[in-house]
Amino acid sequence: MLNLLPSRTGLFLGFFLLSVSAFSAKIDTVTTYSPSMQKDIKAVVITPEDYHRQQEYPVVYLLHGYSGNYQNWVMRVPALQQYADQYEMIIVTPDGNYGSWYLDSPIMKESKYETYIARELTQWMDEHYATIKHRSGRAITGLSMGGHGAFYVAFRNQEIFGMAGSMSGGLDLRPFPNNWDLASLLGTYAQEPQNWENHSVINLTHKLTPGSLDLIFSCGTEDFFYKANVEMHQKLQYHNIPHTFISAPGGHTWDFWADTLPYHLQFFHTRFKQAQASTAEAA
Repeated sequence: MLNLLPSRTGLFLGFFLLSVSAFSAKIDTVTTYSPSMQKDIKAVVITPEDYHRQQEYPVVYLLHGYSGNYQNWVMRVPALQQYADQYEMIIVTPDGNYGSWYLDSPIMKESKYETYIARELTQWMDEHYATIKHRSGRAITGLSMGGHGAFYVAFRNQEIFGMAGSMSGGLDLRPFPNNWDLASLLGTYAQEPQNWENHSVINLTHKLTPGSLDLIFSCGTEDFFYKANVEMHQKLQYHNIPHTFISAPGGHTWDFWADTLPYHLQFFHTRFKQAQASTAEAA
């Protein structure tokens, strides 16, 4: 477990000295279509400055939290443009509805956001952008509801994603039976306890084997989800699943997410490069 993120200033001066020069990553707002839900869904797509069709780029899918939308990340963390340039990656921030938790709900049949993110959106991106069309070129992370969603989607769709992260993720839904519209998605905990068991990502570690997914997650010590994140860390340790867990002072805030996001993107960038090098050697 890493104890990092001492402060906002400490992070950017001590770990990532970003250039003050102008970055020219391009931000597109796109409309995608979900066949499973039969509706249009918006997303922001950020392409790096040197983006061109003759090169394939890795993609990071970045999920928002409960009550958020596809614009949250780019509005609250303008440095996303810098990161897309710096790491030569495409960053996608899709809309996960107000409170989908990125699940295919067993109760609300019209809410199929796992299918949308894992299957429909990735296919749409591969068809419309110059992406690496392989799990080694796809990563997913997010905050809060999106942190749970990123791990949940990746754990269950390892043929699609090679890397996953979570920031302040609600990794165990069971302690919150009356919060965040979860009962509308899963049924009440009293009546449908198995739905809560099956859809809490902390119960899905049996789907992992050592090295099956590259994992990074982070949570502030003052966060109400901190206990679940520590328990996830301990559970992964017990099952010998390699991962990076960042524990640092902080709460459930945009300050914390803005500070911890560069660690996730650096982690993904390193592994993207390793995968590209392995592919080049094999060729």
